Amino acid sequence: MRFRSVVSVAEEEEEDAIPICGFRRGGRRRRWKKKNLSCGFLLAHRKKRGRGRSEVFQFRVGFEKDVDKAEAMWERHHEHAADKLYSMCYDMSGFFLKVAQVVGKPDLAPPAWVRKLVTLCDEAPKTPSNVVRLVLEKELGKSIEDMFEKFEWDPIGSASIAQVHRARLKGYKKDVVVKVQHPGVQDLMMTDLRNLQAFALCLQKTDLKFDFFSVCKEMEKQIGYEFDFTREALAMDRIRSFLSENNKKMIVKVPRVIRNVVTRRVLVMEYIDGIPILNLKDEIMKRGINPDGKIAMAAKQNILKSLSLAYGQMILKSGFFHADPHPGNILICKRSEVALLDYGQVKELPSPLRLGYANLILAIADNDHNRASDCLKELGINTLSLCDDEKAEVFKLAQVMFDTKLPPGVKMLQPFAEDATLKKVAVQAFPEELFSVLRTVHLLRGLSVGLGLNYSCAEEWRPIAEEALYYSGRMEDEDFKSRSRRRRRFLRRSSGWRK
Repeated sequence: MRFRSVVSVAEEEEEDAIPICGFRRGGRRRRWKKKNLSCGFLLAHRKKRGRGRSEVFQFRVGFEKDVDKAEAMWERHHEHAADKLYSMCYDMSGFFLKVAQVVGKPDLAPPAWVRKLVTLCDEAPKTPSNVVRLVLEKELGKSIEDMFEKFEWDPIGSASIAQVHRARLKGYKKDVVVKVQHPGVQDLMMTDLRNLQAFALCLQKTDLKFDFFSVCKEMEKQIGYEFDFTREALAMDRIRSFLSENNKKMIVKVPRVIRNVVTRRVLVMEYIDGIPILNLKDEIMKRGINPDGKIAMAAKQNILKSLSLAYGQMILKSGFFHADPHPGNILICKRSEVALLDYGQVKELPSPLRLGYANLILAIADNDHNRASDCLKELGINTLSLCDDEKAEVFKLAQVMFDTKLPPGVKMLQPFAEDATLKKVAVQAFPEELFSVLRTVHLLRGLSVGLGLNYSCAEEWRPIAEEALYYSGRMEDEDFKSRSRRRRRFLRRSSGWRK
């Protein structure tokens, strides 16, 4: 197995004589004294060293009787930890930037972590302009001056795999976005993922019983697809057509692909004007609106409803869906319209899994413990109870994995806590194909918590799940009609959205 140290990665050379760039701070990558440490060993070493410091800190906080002072101590502690984690993810780059996207969610991490790590969604290390020019001219076979009327060299965003520039093609009246892959990133990312698989095997031997290895295998396959922009262009067109055909009005905007300027490393698409969802609160405050008031909350509800409906249709009706709804991929346009960007990670569910998940959605929405347990088995999720109240804990597990709603009184999930469901119910087998659904639901939950809303995608997707099962012949006509009547009564009583 190949391990990478920070030094060895920085010294690798990119194929075709294009240098590895885009992952440097101040022009030079940070070098560690211990050159031969693997990423996994390095993280384990840091964790062991940091555990003692954390215990000392908790001991100190325990002696502070003033609640406000204790909270301030915790806030400073979280800010310090966030700075350390941010620096590590930024310097190590590769898969660690994706780790930051997952960890930096308001339903999983303290606010100080979220504020810091969320910036890595679109402010990751950039590839220098001279290297961008090399990649573009090599991929497209023409000089920049021959292709573009204007080209903004300062990227409007940079993520783990690519960065995007605003430009205008010659002969076009509107601006476009040019997505350029970071040279060297594929080898870097895949090395990290192979190391992660080894770490997952070790993690499964702890008291956190989950089939992490299968998840890592699926991650390796899905992330591997992201490096082919021709595949992404086809996915973008397919999802755009599906949403357009199934809705009178486009519920989310999907950029149009400029077909004659797409290669494996370069993708050109229409420019959509909007503000990143990350900046939504600041934009609301600039307009003199209370971000927690009725007007702002109504706008946030419309944003989340649009996203939720789009994902419900993609996952349950089509089975082919955008699988990367992190904040860096969402723009808010005029009238609270939503644009969904970056189609590198898409997934197509086989019909049995799509319909099995639709069945699970109904079980969760109906609060049916027995049916939920049966649905998990149907999906190939094998569990082993490590507690007395098996059905209740298995249902909680289904909710945590496949619904966006947080339990009553819970503001942040703690999967490693002593009373966590994953320590009461072991997940012995988890289908690789379902990982993208799991990740998508968790990212949607992070978005909803970040917007100050606690909603259930299971409740919102219930009618789509019912239709999927009915039209596939898995729901009787009378059952479908009865559910439709109950749903109409429910909608008259409640909107289903809560602060």
